[in-house]
This record gives sequence, C-alpha cells and structure tokens, in this order.
Amino acid sequence: MGLVGKLEAEILILAPADKFHEVWGGRPHHMSSVSPGKVQKVDLHEGDWGNVGSVIEWSYVIDGKNHVAKEIVEAIDKENKAVTFKVIEGDLLKEYKSFKAIVQTISKGEATWVRWTFEYEKLNKEIPAPVKLLGFVIHVSEELDDHLIQA
Repeated sequence: MGLVGKLEAEILILAPADKFHEVWGGRPHHMSSVSPGKVQKVDLHEGDWGNVGSVIEWSYVIDGKNHVAKEIVEAIDKENKAVTFKVIEGDLLKEYKSFKAIVQTISKGEATWVRWTFEYEKLNKEIPAPVKLLGFVIHVSEELDDHLIQA
C-alpha cells in the first residue's frame, strides 16, 4: 500500500447548495455554533474570512480527543461551489506529510450533494487512512444541513 492517498465521501443534503457553500467558503467560524460538540472553535490567524490565502485554525473533537489543525484556504471556486483547505500545522501533520481537504456542493436536479475529498501523503505505511476524520466532516456537514434548513 502506498503512502499517497485519496478518500472521498458524498452525502445528500436538503439545504440549498449556495447556502452550504457560503458557510464553508466565507463563514467557517460559524461551525463552532452549528456543531459545538464537534467543533470547539475556529479562529482566523491571517487574512479575512472568505478569502484565498487566509489562515484558519480549527479546534475540534474526535472520539473524545481534542485536535487542532491550522489550514490555509488554498482555493474558493464559487462557480463549482468548492473550497480547498491545505493543512499547514497541527495534529494531522504528526501522521501525514501533506493533507488537503476539499468540500464541494453539487446541485443535481432537485438534489444537493456534498462531496468531501481528502488528498494526503502518510508519513509511513502504518498510518491509517483518515476514515475517522472523514466521518467527522460528514457528521458536521449533516449538522450544518440541519441548521440551514431550520434557519
């Protein structure tokens, strides 16, 4: 098994694609109020919310353990409703040489899909694929969907 990997998952949501993308692309700090049990806080370290090049630090909980990830917003594609985050510091870099997370919202007819893609390189072959983290982002995406349809 190689060290470079890609992991993807898609979920169906009820919220409009534009609203979902707007949170991840422009207001990710709202995730701490949308999913407080999973996302403890989201801080802006450099730049402005919603801009490429901004540096964001996430404090989050998986399986009862606190984690931190500092990411640079590498791309915001408004046309394709996709946001790319590249991890530059934090717990993920203890196991991965590089790690990117891409969240894309896709309208297909009446349906709206959210696709999460992780692109990563493990530090060694014993490191597992980031399946727990993928489950985490799916869960917080479901919580965001619930929040947006109730708003």
